[in-house]
Amino acid sequence: MQQASDDDGSRNPLMRKLQSLRRRKSDFWAVHDVSFEVKRGEALGIIGHNGAGKSTILKLLSNITTPTSGEIMINGRLSALIEVGSGFHPELTGRENIYLNGSILGMTRRHIAERLDSIVEFAGIKQFLDTPVKRYSSGMYVRLGFSIAAHLDPDILLLDEVLAVGDAAFQDKCLQRIAEMRDAGITIVFISHDLGAVERLCDRVLLMQKGEIVASGGAREIVQQYQSIAATFKSAASSPNAQLANQEKKAEVRGLTFHDPAGQETAVVHTGDPFTARLEFYSHAHLEDVVFELFFYSADGEQQCQFTTEISGERINLVPGRGLLEFDGPGLGLLPGMYYTDVVIKERSTPKFYDWTQYNFTALRVDPGLMVRGKFYLPHAWHLMQDNASLDGMSHEPVVDEVASSIRS
Repeated sequence: MQQASDDDGSRNPLMRKLQSLRRRKSDFWAVHDVSFEVKRGEALGIIGHNGAGKSTILKLLSNITTPTSGEIMINGRLSALIEVGSGFHPELTGRENIYLNGSILGMTRRHIAERLDSIVEFAGIKQFLDTPVKRYSSGMYVRLGFSIAAHLDPDILLLDEVLAVGDAAFQDKCLQRIAEMRDAGITIVFISHDLGAVERLCDRVLLMQKGEIVASGGAREIVQQYQSIAATFKSAASSPNAQLANQEKKAEVRGLTFHDPAGQETAVVHTGDPFTARLEFYSHAHLEDVVFELFFYSADGEQQCQFTTEISGERINLVPGRGLLEFDGPGLGLLPGMYYTDVVIKERSTPKFYDWTQYNFTALRVDPGLMVRGKFYLPHAWHLMQDNASLDGMSHEPVVDEVASSIRS
């Protein structure tokens, strides 16, 4: 009887779920054995790939998350800006949200009133101050959020990816304000994928990888070290050896460079900017119907996107000798961070590879450009259509040539 019951339980989905919950899984440490000090008035940057533990550090420091072990000692009044505009109520006006958000961030009502005019001027929303923020554009929304935080008066300020706001001019304004706070003696802990901003603002930088600090030193030195580190990527489909078994070296990749709109070679590009990828190769034979592929990976090995000639519909036939292939993009879709590339030369519709650069061929640094929120930027155009007295008179004039798109996942 007992045996029959066990069998029934093993076939029951709910029982199987309960049994699986009883099995203890191996522990995962978001951060492990991390220890550091920040001196009064110092600006410390923390960089690393997605999932390295950077934001977890800030959540621990701001007491959002409690450490499993160890202790955190903070000497001074602390404010954290982890998400710009968090705490805004869409039905309240800009003025009302300034008081609400300022209170959440630790400011007194008197303090907010004294700095109200400066907050509004910094955000550039004076004429919309008494408009509900649900009617704000995304740019106005985040400008106001940062402006409130920029007028805090803490001893210690924690900043997590707060510079991906506004246009380039406003980003520069934000950087200047943070620099003023640093120069005034406020201790700053700054997390960002904007490596240029990290170099500009920080006295010292920690480089994190897989929850641990792997390097610490001057800003320029550590940023350069981060750029030179080749992450260990994993193929989701099969192991590299299995792929290379199909490789025939009838063509080889000789170089991959990136160029700005002026045609100058660069290792730093900006989100939303036009760019050119230039691929140099050498063919050892006459090859027909060849496909070139370019893959981008984040520093933690996750594939972000693929460019391929296979979808062009045109056959590419190679002759022996050197060759050059260029890809022009109207606007780079990658958000700020470090990326690494794969390049593949192969025969269409077969498993044969002529060459595969194996995961870390070229490093590319992407800095902030256009204001975007979400996972990627998509160049596109808006077209306004209005009824001018009749449907036949409807206007089809383009109103915006190119804007940032917010794609959330």
